Amino acid sequence: MTKTHVLVAPADAEAIVAGTHGDPFAFLGPHPVKGGMVVRSFQPQATRLWVVGPAGEAEAERVHAEGLFAVRVGPATAGAYRLKLEYPDGRIETVEDPYRFPPVLGELDVHLLSEGSHRRTFEKMGAHVVTVDGVEGVNFAVWAPNARRVSVVGDFNGWDGRRHSMRLRHEAGVWEIFVPGQGQGTHYKYEIAGSGGRLLPPKSDPYGHHAEVPPKTASVVWDLAERDWSDGDWMDRQAARNDRHSPISIYEVHLGSWRRVPEEGGRSLTYLEMADQLVDYVRDLGFTHVEFLPVHEYPFSGSWGYQPVGLFAPTSRYGTPEEFRELVERLHQAGIGVIIDWVAGHFPSDPHGLHYFDGTHLFEHEDPRLGVHKDWNTLIYNYGRREVANYLYSNALYWLEQYHVDGLRVDAVASMLYLDYSRQHGEWVPNRYGGNENLDAIDFLRHMNEVVYGEHPGAMTIAEESTAWPMVSRPVHLGGLGFGYKWNMGWMHDTLRYFSKDPIHRRYHHDDLTFGLLYAFQENFVLPLSHDEVVHGKGSIFGRMPGDRWQRFANLRAYYAFMWTQPGKKLLFMGSEFGQEREWDHDGSLDWHLLDDGLHEGVRRLVRDLNRLYRTEAALHELDCDPKGFAWIDCNDRDNSMITYLRRGHDPEDVVVVVCNFTPMVHDHYRVGVPAGGYYREIFNSDSEWYGGSNVHNDGGVMAEEVSWHGHPCSLLLRTPPLATSVFKRDR
Repeated sequence: MTKTHVLVAPADAEAIVAGTHGDPFAFLGPHPVKGGMVVRSFQPQATRLWVVGPAGEAEAERVHAEGLFAVRVGPATAGAYRLKLEYPDGRIETVEDPYRFPPVLGELDVHLLSEGSHRRTFEKMGAHVVTVDGVEGVNFAVWAPNARRVSVVGDFNGWDGRRHSMRLRHEAGVWEIFVPGQGQGTHYKYEIAGSGGRLLPPKSDPYGHHAEVPPKTASVVWDLAERDWSDGDWMDRQAARNDRHSPISIYEVHLGSWRRVPEEGGRSLTYLEMADQLVDYVRDLGFTHVEFLPVHEYPFSGSWGYQPVGLFAPTSRYGTPEEFRELVERLHQAGIGVIIDWVAGHFPSDPHGLHYFDGTHLFEHEDPRLGVHKDWNTLIYNYGRREVANYLYSNALYWLEQYHVDGLRVDAVASMLYLDYSRQHGEWVPNRYGGNENLDAIDFLRHMNEVVYGEHPGAMTIAEESTAWPMVSRPVHLGGLGFGYKWNMGWMHDTLRYFSKDPIHRRYHHDDLTFGLLYAFQENFVLPLSHDEVVHGKGSIFGRMPGDRWQRFANLRAYYAFMWTQPGKKLLFMGSEFGQEREWDHDGSLDWHLLDDGLHEGVRRLVRDLNRLYRTEAALHELDCDPKGFAWIDCNDRDNSMITYLRRGHDPEDVVVVVCNFTPMVHDHYRVGVPAGGYYREIFNSDSEWYGGSNVHNDGGVMAEEVSWHGHPCSLLLRTPPLATSVFKRDR
């Protein structure tokens, strides 16, 4: 090949150099001209350029002073050439031309993306390490239908948005490019010019699998290659472990503050260190699942993850995506399920995130009455836009498939369901029927659950829904929202209010203990003592307990035993299992030194034994969500602040009797009706000296007497310990 003068339209040249060309792929790279092909390349950092093809080299002419080169070549060169560049320091480098490669997305992908039905968009969108025509590199794809130009920028091009302008697939509004020579670890963002041509703040990748450690904000290419998972036994039994008839006891964890390393400046543990320490701890305590506060990438640590910008990236604060996979796998190998908090209700307004993504309100509503959460200064997804809803459906599947998580606990569902959530009159827009229900959000949540359970029947979804919205955990085809479970916020508020009262006043608040059973089986409930109850000046769970030091611990033990024997699955926030005394601090560690105190260690022993009891006694878990699994013996003894009840499993002969004394008085002859005669073993007592109690007990058990009581043919004459919950089981 010989050097050939090639004419370039001045308007095209100026647009390329200015970064305003509407279709760079129509100009750069190889294009047919009379008698052959022309190759054009914009390389502002180079002084000379050659096109190297099968027939040799052809030096290009510098047709613009900013570094636009062009050269005529033979037809054979068009699909198989490289660029040789010379730099001002004399260095020479040979590189691939990204503008010679074919489109990234196939026609079917484009079609599915355009109609919002591509359920695994994470397989195509974002950054993916691939090999094209024998050349290794990264495919980039981003949705920005209203942008005038989108470029991928990074260290590899000096963050110069003119260098790798992307191809627009008009049908789907997706911009794409293959960048050869890049791979794992490449730092990048998207430079977007809005419809008016104004450059927006560089955007992180909405589909990025990894990110820089905050406060840095670049996305990082990470290849989620097929993992040789070693949790097959768990995954085979996932459906049974997550079923409402199974014991589900959840340990809620904030990864950054569970335990820290004081010898290294108080840093947080890494995912791999958590795999070594957290797994053994949770297994020892007998919890069946862990629930992580949001792990997707978020810029502000004080949001605890509830203001995410990277839904597809496990936060880099604690390690890499592969290391998070290792943590999940290790938990599964230990027989522990993994639930993550999933934030689909809102996102922050950080300039590198989804806000005003392509120069329009792409992901959020334009009208602030629909699109802004005033409480949190966050933005609300436009669930009525099919591409936005599909983005979230795909994200739900992503965590289930790429990270093997067992469940999604959906945060702030109430804020999604109500258009007037935390809004005054005139600050919200009614739906088309004049109501306050967010019809788009309702449709979104229903379809999200259909997608999750349709693709992964063994998974679970859990709603944090704080109102009386009906049928949250009922199937969509019956008119419900389709969740597997719902947090019972009412039970939590009522019982915490009760236990915060001095025992002398509890008789006046007895209904706080019993009211929850009026609706306990309207949903599949989880009883939560979550992170929300130990922040914002509320103190710790232990801190709410009244009385002197001994009574506070006794109250706490009695409360936990009451909770574990009530119908419903269980959730306890970290630190509460040993009676953390101060309010949770996300910037510090739990107060592990408290375990040197026998009373705190006693609470932990109690929680361990409650989990064992809950797992082994079918009557305490099989019918957690069925009214046949619970019956009051006596819920009206308010003068003594006593309540007694039965728990049953599938086997009607499998009966457990629970006796709660929420005063510091010992009752030496307290009679409790039971459904059958026989010997009733005392299988649990929160007043045991093993837990730090006064050790008032019933010598291992009581023989039922043929004395009718509480509507039952037989009864037990018990010695009830102070501020304690006792559990009895009939020998068969």
